[in-house]
Amino acid sequence: MEEKTISNSRRCYKQWLWFMVLFMSFSVIYVDAVWPMPQMISSSMARYTLNPREFIFQYSSGSSAQPGCSLLDSAFERYFPLIFTDYRAARPRQHDEWFRFPFTVVVHVERAECEGYPDADSSESYKLSVCSGQAALRAETVWGALRGLESFSQLVYQDDFGEYFVNETKIEDFPRFQFRGILLDTSRHYLPLHAILKTLDAMSYNKFNVFHWHIVDDPSFPYQSSTFPDLSSKGAFHPSTHVYTQIDVKRVIAHARLRGIRVLAEFDSPGHTQSWGKGQPGLLTPCYKGTVPSGTFGPVNPANSSSYQFMTRLFKEVTSVFPDSYVHLGGDEVDFTCWKSNPDVRGFMLKMGFGTDYTKLESYYMENMVNITKGLNKTAIVWQDVFDYHEKIPVDTVLHIWKGSPGQIQQELSSITLAGYRVILAAPWYINHIDYGQDWEKYYTIQPLNFTGTEQQKKLVIGGEVCMWGEYVDATNLSPRLWPRASAAGERLWSDERMTSSVIDAFPRLVDFRCRLLRRGIQAEPLFVGHCRHEYQGI
Repeated sequence: MEEKTISNSRRCYKQWLWFMVLFMSFSVIYVDAVWPMPQMISSSMARYTLNPREFIFQYSSGSSAQPGCSLLDSAFERYFPLIFTDYRAARPRQHDEWFRFPFTVVVHVERAECEGYPDADSSESYKLSVCSGQAALRAETVWGALRGLESFSQLVYQDDFGEYFVNETKIEDFPRFQFRGILLDTSRHYLPLHAILKTLDAMSYNKFNVFHWHIVDDPSFPYQSSTFPDLSSKGAFHPSTHVYTQIDVKRVIAHARLRGIRVLAEFDSPGHTQSWGKGQPGLLTPCYKGTVPSGTFGPVNPANSSSYQFMTRLFKEVTSVFPDSYVHLGGDEVDFTCWKSNPDVRGFMLKMGFGTDYTKLESYYMENMVNITKGLNKTAIVWQDVFDYHEKIPVDTVLHIWKGSPGQIQQELSSITLAGYRVILAAPWYINHIDYGQDWEKYYTIQPLNFTGTEQQKKLVIGGEVCMWGEYVDATNLSPRLWPRASAAGERLWSDERMTSSVIDAFPRLVDFRCRLLRRGIQAEPLFVGHCRHEYQGI
C-alpha cells in the first residue's frame, strides 16, 4: 500500500510538471517576474510600451550621484542592451531633444560612493515605481541602485512581435541577509578569467554580493605573488598559462565592484597547502617514518617562527591587493598525522605544554594567523573547525559552517551564535554535488534560521554561501552546474521566507528566469522538459 501511495504521488507530481510545462509554453509571465522575489512587489495589468530609441536613464536633480559617477554611468551602459536584447542600432544620446515622450528611468541616490567598494555594511535597499513614461528608482546608496536597476531590467518583456513592455509596478526591497556568496575553487581546476567574469555577471543578475575566491589549495597555487613569485612559478599547474597575474586580480576586483560584489580572498592554511611548499622551502612540516624523514610533507609547520614571518609578509601583500575588510584564513581539515611524526613538532608540543592534544597546536597556529590579519586591519573569516577545536579567537571573527547533517548544522548554529560569533552558512549549498531531477528544490527549501536560539542569536547569522568546489568542475561545466541551481539559494538569501516557501509557486518563475539567463549568455541548465523562446545561442 505504501509503495502504491508513493507511486501515485510521483505520478501526480509528474502530471503537475507537465501541466506547468504546457502552461509555460503558451503563456508569458509578465507580472512579478523578478528573481529573487522582492520583499514587497505589486503590479497591475496596465502596461506601457518601451521604445529603445525613446528610452533614457538619468539622475534626479537632487541625487548625490550625478553624471560622472563611474559606477552608475557604466551600469546604465550595461543595462541598456540587457533590457533591449534585440536592439542593435546605435544608442541615442542622453539629451537629444527630438525624442517624443521618452521613457525615463530616474535614479536618485542619497549617498554617493561612486569610486568606493561595497563592504559588509553597505545598504542594498531600494524603491522602484513604474508608471506611464517613467520609472523612479530611489536608493540610499549606489549599491542599492544597482539592485534596483537589475529588478527593473527583469520587469521588461517582449511580446510575440518583438515589442517591449513594462507593467505598472511598485517595489520596496532589501536583502534578508547581508552576506550572499558564491565560492569558486580555482586550485583544483584553473578557471580562465572569462569564466570568472561571466560568473560575476550571473551573480549580479541573482543579486549575490560576495565572490569568495578560494584561489589556492593543495593541487595548485595560481595566485602570482609579487612578494613570493616562486609560489606560482613552482606551485601553479603552469607558471604562465595557469596563473592569475596582479593585473588579472585587479580586473576581477574591478568587474565585481561595478556590479556591487565584494571579492573575499581565501588563503587556506595550515592544511590544504601542498602547492605552497613547492615554492617556499621550509614552510611545510617534514613527515617522518620512524626516525627518518619520509620525503613527504604535511601542513604548515606551526613550530617554526619562520612560518609566521612568511605568513605576515604574504598577507601584508594579500590585504593590500584585495580591498575588502575581510579575509578568509581557512583552518579546515588539518591532518595531524605528519605533525605527530615529526620530532621537532613533538618537542614544541612539550615545550608549550600541549601534551598530545594536537588540536591545541592547530589552535596556536590559527590564533597567530588571526592576530596577523588583525594587525593588518582585516577581520578574519574561518571555517567551523577553528571553533570546534575551542580556539581562542576575537569575537569579531566570522565562523563559516561547511559540514554536518541537518541536525548537526542546527546544533553548530546554536553553539556558535550562543558564543557570540557571527556565522555564514554554506553546508546545505554544496552544489558541486549533483542529483538527477529537481535537486534545486532542496536548496530552495533550506531554512537558515531553523535552529534553537534567541532572536539575538539568529541576528548573528549574517548570510549564506553557495560552494562550487572544483574536483570535477572547470570552465566546460561551471555555468550549467551553477545556474539556475544557485538561483534557488539566491532567493532564499534575499527574499522573505514566508513569501517564497512554495516550490510549486517558484517553479514557473525560475523557469522564466532561467530563460532570461540564457538570453543574457549564461549557460544555465534546464529545470525540466520544455523550451525557451530564445534558446542559448552559443559561446
